[in-house]
Amino acid sequence: MGLTPVSGYLEDYHILQTSKEEGLVQAIRNHMEAARVPVEFSKGEWGKGQEEINLRYAEALEMADRHALYKHGVEGARLAAGLLGDLQMAKYDMGAAGSSCHVHSSLWDRRTGKGLFAVRGSRRGTPLFQQWLAGQMAMAAGLRAPLRPHRQLVQALSGGFLRPHPHRGGLGQPHLRLPPLREGAGFRVENRIPGADANPYLAFAATIAAGLHGIEKKLPPPRAYEGNAYEDAKLSQVPKTFREALDTLERSKVAREAFGARVVEHYLRLGRLEQQAFDQVVTNWELNRYFERI
Repeated sequence: MGLTPVSGYLEDYHILQTSKEEGLVQAIRNHMEAARVPVEFSKGEWGKGQEEINLRYAEALEMADRHALYKHGVEGARLAAGLLGDLQMAKYDMGAAGSSCHVHSSLWDRRTGKGLFAVRGSRRGTPLFQQWLAGQMAMAAGLRAPLRPHRQLVQALSGGFLRPHPHRGGLGQPHLRLPPLREGAGFRVENRIPGADANPYLAFAATIAAGLHGIEKKLPPPRAYEGNAYEDAKLSQVPKTFREALDTLERSKVAREAFGARVVEHYLRLGRLEQQAFDQVVTNWELNRYFERI
């Protein structure tokens, strides 16, 4: 496409480069605050010209509304600045970093306003948290399609840039993470499967469905994992292809119970039509690899 990133180098936590981009990012933050979508902070990310902007957490429906307003606000701000950008593709180039949408979840007591996951002096959390986490892990494969509803996102998940970082003492699945500072109200689980173009309403519904599944079935808590989850072939993984994700969704009883059969069938048909359309295309990769060579 001949696009030139606003930065010529990776800018993760880079102060100088983010100062160069501050005009646009400041406009986004100001627009969000005016729209009652509070921004906690922004920073440079792993890619060239890539910024991370974190929104203040809220209840699921309110948070999904904030997510939708945020995307529209970013598009308006970058158009006003005369810049190109796309929040509808999580990965625009094979050699570039993808953009994600990490979803953090926790349960709170409506009456007292206190979190229900944390235990003072413990890093394992309450039994409720352990069941919620077990549900997230058990349903990660079956709900991969609702969390990443587009075929293109497979590239972002498997390309090595967008994937979660390996960690020690965490979970046996690299797409789920317990934030290091998990005490009190901050005790939560982070799902790193969704991409930047995820439908927030669908992604949040899938997250809640998986957690409730763990609580209703009283699933046992996962064991702490030591090592690099990417290199351990014994660990379960989310589907690596769009076809596999759709097939797994079709077999998921939990997805049908949570969303209803009509919703699941709708997304299965939508996904397979998209895959069918892609299968009929000759891509640049094929031209570069095969033209005058085979």
